[in-house]
Amino acid sequence: MRRLTCLLAILVALLAAAAPATAAAPGALATAPQIYGAWHCGNDFCTWGAVRTVAEFDSANHWLIDRGDGRPSVNLVVLSFVNPLRLLRQTTDATTVAGVPRGMTPEIVNYFTSRGVRVMLSIGGITYTDDWDTALSENAALLGQRAAAVATQLGVGIEIDYEQNTNPNLPALQSFIDAYRAVHPYDATGARAAARLTIDVAAGDRWLIALNRKATADWLRTDTPVLDYANAMVTARPASAANAIADWQEHVDGKPQYGPPVPPLAPAKFTGAIYVAYGGKPLPECVNYPASVQNAAAPYVQSVAPNGAGTTAGMLGFMFWAAERPAVRGIGTVPPNTCQAGVGAGATALAIQIPMPSLRQS
Repeated sequence: MRRLTCLLAILVALLAAAAPATAAAPGALATAPQIYGAWHCGNDFCTWGAVRTVAEFDSANHWLIDRGDGRPSVNLVVLSFVNPLRLLRQTTDATTVAGVPRGMTPEIVNYFTSRGVRVMLSIGGITYTDDWDTALSENAALLGQRAAAVATQLGVGIEIDYEQNTNPNLPALQSFIDAYRAVHPYDATGARAAARLTIDVAAGDRWLIALNRKATADWLRTDTPVLDYANAMVTARPASAANAIADWQEHVDGKPQYGPPVPPLAPAKFTGAIYVAYGGKPLPECVNYPASVQNAAAPYVQSVAPNGAGTTAGMLGFMFWAAERPAVRGIGTVPPNTCQAGVGAGATALAIQIPMPSLRQS
């Protein structure tokens, strides 16, 4: 009996050591993720430069609206990317019309919204960082007005993806946000698609520090919200569940040791991002939910406790990078490499609501 007891104790210790640490509140109830979305790069590496027929688009992307039983795999799609400088200058050329990529058409938006999937446009991305700087210095308020006009025209929300790590133009970005909110005020219910305005921050608190500090302190507060939420983006390469959790916990904790400090972020004000394909092959996140990062990280995402900001446990959910063809090298998520068995299976396992429900505010 003593030997059996010792063996059981060793087994328990090994299991405890293998399990990722979480900051769940004692006895916290799991909160089902409210956001379960994918960035979408189109078929030309995030340019969206050509008009596509719905039939052709569906042939490459059907898994997004059908996890295998007729229900969508996600409740949000973010079309990526709009060049901020072209949008400001209302450029019309081979790939854009009045600054909007030619492939981001009402028909493609309707492909998703008619099935209860929310749509947003992402302005920026790492490729357009310099163009963000130029556009903000030229006329940040006008850029905000033009982003608001596109949101109205297409019935979509807008995501700010400004990846300037060195001296970001935060006063001008404030002017952009103010101008957008003058047209589309913050809507806690989430009922008005064009009122949804979000921002991307780094995976943790150690990159895009100035942007993250400003966003957390002034735009993502639960008492006076300006932006709906933030997305903690993917790292340079796929991360394990333990490493992803460590990054997300940095947002929850903040960085009090920084000068000036980065305040803590309410778990209800951000999502965590995960790769679905990388290095020429689909990942378990796309094709094998039981072995996926989102499965391993789900207990944390559903129950992480606030640590100085917010009152409710659990992050808002997951975002996936990225549908179809995000890079010249790599296979993306086109058939036969669809993500029904990864993202789609996760939508079932995590009881994702479609359409997206009203988001928690605290």
